Amino acid sequence: MQSLPMAPTGPMAPHLSAEEIARLKDEVLALAEERNAVILAHNYQVPEVQDVAHFVGDSLALSRQAAATDAETIAFCGVHFMAETASILSPEKTVLLPDLGAGCSLADSISADELRAWKAEHPGAIVVMYVNTTAEVKAETDYCCTSSNAVQVVEHIRREHGEDVEILFGPDMFLGAYVEKVTGKPMKVWMGECHVHAGIRPTDIAQVREENPGAEFLIHPECGCSTSVMEYVAAGDVDPERTHMLSTGGMLKFAQESDADRFIVATETGMLYPLEHENPGKTFVPANRAAVCQFMKMITLPKLRDALAEGGERYEVKVDPAVAERARVPIERMVAISA
Repeated sequence: MQSLPMAPTGPMAPHLSAEEIARLKDEVLALAEERNAVILAHNYQVPEVQDVAHFVGDSLALSRQAAATDAETIAFCGVHFMAETASILSPEKTVLLPDLGAGCSLADSISADELRAWKAEHPGAIVVMYVNTTAEVKAETDYCCTSSNAVQVVEHIRREHGEDVEILFGPDMFLGAYVEKVTGKPMKVWMGECHVHAGIRPTDIAQVREENPGAEFLIHPECGCSTSVMEYVAAGDVDPERTHMLSTGGMLKFAQESDADRFIVATETGMLYPLEHENPGKTFVPANRAAVCQFMKMITLPKLRDALAEGGERYEVKVDPAVAERARVPIERMVAISA
């Protein structure tokens, strides 16, 4: 496994005043209309970017939007693999990423060469890769999945190929362990991780639950505590009725439909903004306040404005057509299974 890259730790983006934010939002929306662009933003983006986006969601929802949009340009406020996925699904469109340096430690935890070598060790196995992977890795994959449909994808494969089919699952080991627990069947799981989610540990959960008795517990399956939490549930140490393994989109839906007024949220802290925005009067407590993805925070309003104004190689994400053709197959299978 490769060493995990970290986002730059240089100077933070300059603070924007309320007046500057308002002006930039107007500029961004005017530019988007001018160049017939749709702005897609992930739930982990900074609040002012989420506010200006036409669609905000998790990776599966944004993949669907990228595939369905009539816009000529897609301005993707997320990380590099997400913009690649949009380009794969909409090759005729211009896909802009406001900072091409916005990477992903999980996506970089497996390379196409490493996947090819793994496949060679397990001939005949079905490969399932989390959508948080590069286009080159997707091109070596049979099915993509997200945290919201990983179990569904694996169950579909076993219906299609038999209960004893060998499955290579990657690159997130915590999501893989979660799928194994839910389905009750082992897979070969790649030992990769998201450095932010991996940092949310069982000790964090124990402390925040003690401080918030009775709160509903929303946990992303990528978290480093997810396997331990499932074991706590099985042992009766954690109330299963208040513990919910959910994608970011699933967290939003659950919070909106729940009668509860207090929630512990175990995922990247950017998720607190859409949860609070959609659920006034409810309280959301981060499991670990340090769970911040600096890659996601690299996209800012000024960068989005500049990408829409300038376009060009500085911002455009393109995928080699031969790679895109192969990578499109597992992505479309993922979207079809969840339709």
